[in-house]
Amino acid sequence: MTELAERLETLRKAIRYYAYRYYVLDDPAVTDAEYDALWRELVALETEHPELVTPDSPTQRVPGQPAERFAKVRHPAPILSLANAFGPEELVAWSDRFMKLLPEDERGGVRYVVEPKIDGLTVVLHYEDGRFVLGATRGDGEVGEDITANLRTVKALPLRIPVQGSGVRSQESGVRSQGSGVRGQGSGVRGQALRLRPFDTLRTRPQRAAPPLRMQAEDQVGLSSVVYRPPSRLVVRGEAYVSIADFERFNAGQAAAGERTYANPRNFAAGSLRQLDARATAGRPIRLWIYQIVELEGVEAPRGQWEALNYLRQLGFPVETRSRLFADFDAVADTCRTWGDTDRRELPYEADGLVIKIDDFATQDRLGYVGKDPRWAIAYKYPAEEAVTRLLGIKVNVGRTGTLNPYAVLEPVGVGGVTVSNATLHNEDYIRDKDIRVGDMVAVKRAGEVIPQVLRPLLELRTGDEQVWQMPDRCPACGVQVVRVEGEAAWYCVNSACPAQLVRGIEHFVSRGALDIAGFGIRQAELFVELGYLHDLADSYYLDEEKLLGLEGYGEKKVANLMAAIEASKAQPPARLLIALGIKGVGEVVAEDLMSHYDSLDALAAASIEELQAIPGIGPILAQSIVDWFVQAPNQRVIAKLKAAGLTTAHARTAPAAGAQPLIGLTFVITGTLPTMSRDAAADFIEAHGGKVTGSVSKNTDYLVVGESAGSKLTKATQLGVPVIDEARLREMAGE
Repeated sequence: MTELAERLETLRKAIRYYAYRYYVLDDPAVTDAEYDALWRELVALETEHPELVTPDSPTQRVPGQPAERFAKVRHPAPILSLANAFGPEELVAWSDRFMKLLPEDERGGVRYVVEPKIDGLTVVLHYEDGRFVLGATRGDGEVGEDITANLRTVKALPLRIPVQGSGVRSQESGVRSQGSGVRGQGSGVRGQALRLRPFDTLRTRPQRAAPPLRMQAEDQVGLSSVVYRPPSRLVVRGEAYVSIADFERFNAGQAAAGERTYANPRNFAAGSLRQLDARATAGRPIRLWIYQIVELEGVEAPRGQWEALNYLRQLGFPVETRSRLFADFDAVADTCRTWGDTDRRELPYEADGLVIKIDDFATQDRLGYVGKDPRWAIAYKYPAEEAVTRLLGIKVNVGRTGTLNPYAVLEPVGVGGVTVSNATLHNEDYIRDKDIRVGDMVAVKRAGEVIPQVLRPLLELRTGDEQVWQMPDRCPACGVQVVRVEGEAAWYCVNSACPAQLVRGIEHFVSRGALDIAGFGIRQAELFVELGYLHDLADSYYLDEEKLLGLEGYGEKKVANLMAAIEASKAQPPARLLIALGIKGVGEVVAEDLMSHYDSLDALAAASIEELQAIPGIGPILAQSIVDWFVQAPNQRVIAKLKAAGLTTAHARTAPAAGAQPLIGLTFVITGTLPTMSRDAAADFIEAHGGKVTGSVSKNTDYLVVGESAGSKLTKATQLGVPVIDEARLREMAGE
């Protein structure tokens, strides 16, 4: 029992701390999903062992006292949160519970409003005679904080209602005070999107197109056509939030300026609205959705939530246009099952679920509350895309380009509906900057089909037994010393024969943009490496024809074609061979530039970093990468084997034409497909007449020779004012 008591105390301490960070400081230390997991574990343990419940347990009181730096505001009605349903079974159980409390003749007529759960900061707005007079945070649900000055800077917030042109008409008859059921409903701290049917009255402002949502709404009911006149007093509840795109732009600007960045959009929205200087808030991209009437005086009250949304929209409030009204619970359940897997991921802001409310306010009143949770509403939450688990170890794999990629070995945990046991750690700097240690409890995230990643360690749960990790100094696959280029985060294994890189390296080696060996692709590379036929790139030219004929699916014709393609590739020019070697940073343009300066791969291999940097377009990082590759003994052996196999490693320059050299002193670049010459033939032609050929356009280029399907080089030449000629003009300039 001692171990259980210690676990309970650890959970309570952690939840108290996270609640303080979230509700008081508006600086969450963990995500909602992580907090929910800890909370549910505590509730389960205390339910099973009620004798261990303590008076100060977080389950015994509502967390979130308002901060002291803002004036306190008492809400006119409780601003409550909702109970959660974490799957279809719990949603059906909720329906069964409230249906038992309704008369049988009313059960078939229940309608439901389904609203998204926006990830933002709950705000409560007060209007007197149509004017905005007070804005507050949710606080503890009873008392919030006065943030009126900051809210006034939010452009989406109407300072006066109705907004001009909102389509609201006066209605003098039927006025009564505070309609039944219009009070403390909760859609939680978050919200998201469904489609709201067009209102029968005029829209308050043009609406941006919502992402397409594939929700099945059987027997969907239209909006009421009743239009109300403006109230003498109105208190509404909504969500202030920041879109994902705005959040990323702001954070990027902050990082570039060396300023503080925010962990997530909700944190950003909360921090922005709780600035002591409202001028700081004015520069933040805060948006707003309003979804609830808390108090209403001086007009006839809406009869239900759907009508309330219509009324709020008519007054000029921003109302989420993706909400829906259903007359059938099965359609609601179908929507909840499908929406989270598809449409939620297309939204421009973050969401973790849907809010389902019984539409009719009179029915809400009859059902009432159980504890702090309304019986007539529930939040349907989707499998967490973030979770907390233990980091058991850190291992390293090697990518095709030789990058050493650390990854986490995790205690298996459910994230986003799947069990995760491994997650990326990006690179050594990421691990060091986050201070991630083996043995830590860590937050893990999985979004869509993206590889899971470790976000951060939970420092509050450290025991002191955690271990600092170091990147290995040798490749874990081949044992060669690894290198790190200055200015880059990754470490590299530059051994082209490294087993971890071999299959992908060969795939690149034989590809169309490299040596172009027809009939040789990733499947052949995997098979030949698995059989032990290939141990490095050069072994592609030492395949045994007899062994290939013994393989299933490799008949005489197929093998003959493959061997012929391998033989033909030996005539590829040195620039193509250089591309095939897979040196980091060496693509088509760089390879052509390098081989226009060096007669052979041997000459290139002997070049120093300083010599390489003297070539236009070759910077210090690329020069270092080239030198590091050629200095490795395994790579030198590959070059030697390729030369022995008969590949062209030296540039066969055409003898200068006899007589005058009309192109002497001129630098050319070639792009596209020429009518009668290949690029290599055109390069030889230019050099035979005294000219020079480089691979990239620069201010030093005299002419760009253009054929069909010219690419970015033509664009750059136009920008730099480089003259553009065709093959015919080139021949004229050469005297033909």
